[in-house]
Parts: sequence; structure tokens; C-alpha cells
Amino acid sequence: MENIKEEARKLIDKLPENSTWDDLMYQIYVRQTIEAGLADSKAGRLISVQELRKKFGLLE
Repeated sequence: MENIKEEARKLIDKLPENSTWDDLMYQIYVRQTIEAGLADSKAGRLISVQELRKKFGLLE
């Protein structure tokens, strides 16, 4: 991964000119969440859909 400052600049450059701080914060949140999920997947920290449904008492 490139350094965090460069990645932040790329996010900012993709935002429309009339973006708000909230727009930027949302994009950072989404990026961070995706990266965390990919890291969990790579580390084998997964749960199947069936297990998740059972955990929350949902029908399959």
C-alpha cells in the first residue's frame, strides 16, 4: 500500500468541488472499512452466511 498521505490525496482529488467535510469523512470511513474487511478475509477471520443467519436467528 502506498503511504497514507498519498492515498488521502487520491480520495480528495476524486471528490466533487462542492464536497463537505462529511463527504470526505465518509469516503475515508468506507475505504478503512473495506481494507479492514479484506485484511480479515486474508487472515481467515470469516463466517459463512449460514453461520451468520443462525447467530441472529434468521431463516436460511
